[in-house]
Amino acid sequence: MNLLNSPLNNRLLAALPQQEYQRISPHLEFVNLHLGQVLYEANTLIEWVYFPNHSMISIISKLPGNVTTEIGLIGQEGMIGLPIILGGKYAINQAIVQVADGAFKLNSDRLKEEFDRGETLHKLLLLYTETRLQQISQIAVCKSHHCIERRLCRWLLLVHDGVGNDTLLLTQKFIAQMLGVRRASITEAAYKLQELGLIRYQRGEITILNRPGLEKRVCECYHLISQEFNRLMNLSKFE
Repeated sequence: MNLLNSPLNNRLLAALPQQEYQRISPHLEFVNLHLGQVLYEANTLIEWVYFPNHSMISIISKLPGNVTTEIGLIGQEGMIGLPIILGGKYAINQAIVQVADGAFKLNSDRLKEEFDRGETLHKLLLLYTETRLQQISQIAVCKSHHCIERRLCRWLLLVHDGVGNDTLLLTQKFIAQMLGVRRASITEAAYKLQELGLIRYQRGEITILNRPGLEKRVCECYHLISQEFNRLMNLSKFE
């Protein structure tokens, strides 16, 4: 298999012991994902779960009038379809592809069967669920207390972490929808970051030029989300 499209690019799958990975790997199917592709609509049955490779998925809450806001980001560190292990079976919010690439999909019944064995995957996904809850709560705090420039830095860093690529095919309109702000506000913030030499933006493409510089300008929310993810995932290594 092409190493660029290996299941082991996903941190959850890579963290599995060899025996568990060998049980699950024959059932993983690589799929190409396209920008704007909807993996789940809210309140629909989840038939497949997805482990992103170098793609990024946004979890979106939609209000009447087609008003949307992003409440979660999932890249190669995670999985889309957590209601399956929690007993819900139905998507709560929309899941939409934000950065196109690919993912490995797995039948939801097969995941639940493996989860119910109570082995490493069980522990990993429970810890991962905790990281997702922490991310959602921290994003809510961020939206209430931090300026758009710092929020944009946080968002770009999380996307960069999730795809492992310096060049991101993203439009300012899409970013504005995800952050729940006016497009003009994103244009102003992105222009400032570009003037500082931190990013380059041109016609739907953002390139991270100076990640350490972004990390200095970002609010504490990014560091709290990142540190908590690493802390909880490290716990999975110990019984």
